[in-house]
Amino acid sequence: MAFIDYYKILEVDKKATEAEIKKAYRKLARKYHPDLNPNNKEAERKFKEINEANEVLSHSENRKKYDDYGENWQHSEEFEKSKQQRQYQGQGQQGGFGAGGFGGGGDFSDFFESMFGGRSSGGGPRSAQFKGQDFNAELHLNLKDVYTTQKRALTVNGKNIRITIPAGVENGQQIKISGLGGEGSGGGPKGDLYITFTIENHTNFKLDKHNLYATVNLDLYTAILGGEITADTFDGKVKLSVKSGTQNGTKVKLKGKGFPVYKKEGEFGDLYLTYQIQIPTNLSEKEKELFTELAKLRTL
Repeated sequence: MAFIDYYKILEVDKKATEAEIKKAYRKLARKYHPDLNPNNKEAERKFKEINEANEVLSHSENRKKYDDYGENWQHSEEFEKSKQQRQYQGQGQQGGFGAGGFGGGGDFSDFFESMFGGRSSGGGPRSAQFKGQDFNAELHLNLKDVYTTQKRALTVNGKNIRITIPAGVENGQQIKISGLGGEGSGGGPKGDLYITFTIENHTNFKLDKHNLYATVNLDLYTAILGGEITADTFDGKVKLSVKSGTQNGTKVKLKGKGFPVYKKEGEFGDLYLTYQIQIPTNLSEKEKELFTELAKLRTL
């Protein structure tokens, strides 16, 4: 297996930080993404390499194994076990427990058998089973996209897949989809796919856990006299009754009008609206006279 320099693929130094690796991956992934380079085989190849490099270098444990073992990083545990076994057998030889170079009269093939699974019941060599490589993907969505459950098509390592995104998924949340990673070796299982969600909010609502917060403009006359207004919620408009004498900054709670709770069907947070009273401007002379009269009445 030829050595692949993942640092070179992502165009970063071996001492690059996690943030620098993430930034480099995003830049190159955008540049070579299949959607932006249709029917471009070279771009498709580069995109696969970039994803593979990121899958290794973005995880601290995998990165350390890669730095220590190079192209054999996925089998590092087997190398370590074999190393420990040889040390143990070497100690046994010194103590009189064996005569062979690998202890107990074994030969060079015994070393590989202990490392890669020994022999089958039929006497022939048995290949070691290794789980396939895990894949990692980052999915950017708008807040409105995750208000309801939806299906989305993704391109992962050059393959097109469709996934179901449950309503209420949170920013930074990671989900695992079993069996959508790399192929296993020696009959081992496939790896898994880990998807990290980046949720961008372009709405007028602020989200805190499952609750939504927004400001509603309220004209001075309705605040003083009371009345009925129409306000926006995340999934439509509602009518609200405003009490006379409502003060600036008054908060109203709309139960169940917040954001859906992840994987809890029909459960929602609450919506909190804050009234912001609008003072009228560009008053006419008549309006000024009336306000003057009101001011006189209030001082009597």
